[in-house]
Amino acid sequence: MPIFEYKCEDCGKRFEAIVIGSRQPECPSCNSKKLEQQLSTFAVKAHSSTASSMPCGAPSGSCGAGSGGG
Repeated sequence: MPIFEYKCEDCGKRFEAIVIGSRQPECPSCNSKKLEQQLSTFAVKAHSSTASSMPCGAPSGSCGAGSGGG
């Protein structure tokens, strides 16, 4: 079940909704179906030098656990 982020075009509320099949979500604030799908912001920025040197961006030993690293 994918989770999407939306912004209501009527009231401006931003929210997430689980979308099942072809069902269209509605704003939890005003029940409008006039929604704009937003770009998902699911991302993590690494700050350590170890994490940035790994191919997957994860701390050492976290990339492909059990597959010999990297």
